[in-house]
Amino acid sequence: MEKQIVFFDVDGTLLHHEDRKIPESAKQAIHELQQKGISTVISTGRIPAYFSSIRKELRIDSYISINGQYVVYEGEVIYDNPIALEHLEELAGEAFSRNHAVAFCSSKGIGTKDLGHPHIVTSFGELLMEYPVIHSRYYKEHAIYQALLFCTEDEEHVYRERFPQFDFVRWHEVAMDVLPKGCSKAKGIEIMLDKLNIPAQHAYAFGDGRNDIEMLSLVGHGIAMGNAVPELKRVADYVTAPIGEDGIRKGLKAMGLIDNGEKKVPEPAI
Repeated sequence: MEKQIVFFDVDGTLLHHEDRKIPESAKQAIHELQQKGISTVISTGRIPAYFSSIRKELRIDSYISINGQYVVYEGEVIYDNPIALEHLEELAGEAFSRNHAVAFCSSKGIGTKDLGHPHIVTSFGELLMEYPVIHSRYYKEHAIYQALLFCTEDEEHVYRERFPQFDFVRWHEVAMDVLPKGCSKAKGIEIMLDKLNIPAQHAYAFGDGRNDIEMLSLVGHGIAMGNAVPELKRVADYVTAPIGEDGIRKGLKAMGLIDNGEKKVPEPAI
C-alpha cells in the first residue's frame, strides 16, 4: 500500500472559530488515520509555541509552521528560512512611519513594540491567542521567519508596491502575514513530501483560509472546509461540511481514508 499523508490547517479547520476547540469528531477521525498508519501533519501560519497544546491533544509531532517557514518532522527541524535583517528593518521603518503596528515571529515567540495597538488587540483577541511580548529589538535579536503587519485592506497597496521581496497574505480585516516572496505552506509541504518520498498525488490537505490556497493546489486532494473563503473553495477538489458540522470527519470519509470505505466521487467544488 502506498504511503499517504494528510495536512491540517489549524484556525477554522481544526479549531472551531467560535469556541476555539477541536470538535470531538475531528479528534476521533485523526486518531483513526493514525491507527491506519496514515501520516498526520499540522500545517499552519502559527508559530510552534502557539499550537503546542493542539499537537499534544492530537498526538501529532510533525508540522509545517509559520506558513512553511519552519518545518519539523517527528520533532526534528528539517527546514527553516529566516528573513534577512535588512528587509525586516525596511519593513519596520515603513510601518512605524505610517503608525501601523508590526510584530515579528520567531520559532519561540512573537515580539512587538506596539502591544497596545488596537489592531493587535482586535486580531489576537478574536483568535484567543497569546499576545506578543513587548520588545522593540525583537527582530534584531532573534531569527525571524514572518512578520505580522496590522493595517486595513485599503492601506496594504503601499506595502505591496514598496516591498516586492515579500508576499502579503491577509488573515484578518486589520492584519496580514508578511513572508519572503514565493514562500507558503506549499513550500514546506514539498520539503516534507520529499523527505518521506511521498508523491503529491498521495497527499491530502484541509484548509479554510487564503493562506491555504497554495497548499490545496499542490496536493493531490485539496479539501476546503464548508466555512472556507470563496477563493479557497474555487481551487479545492472537494468542499466538505463546515467545521462545526463534522467537516473533518466527513471530508476524510469522502476521500475513503476512514471508516474503511472506498473513495467516493467528490461532488464538484463550489
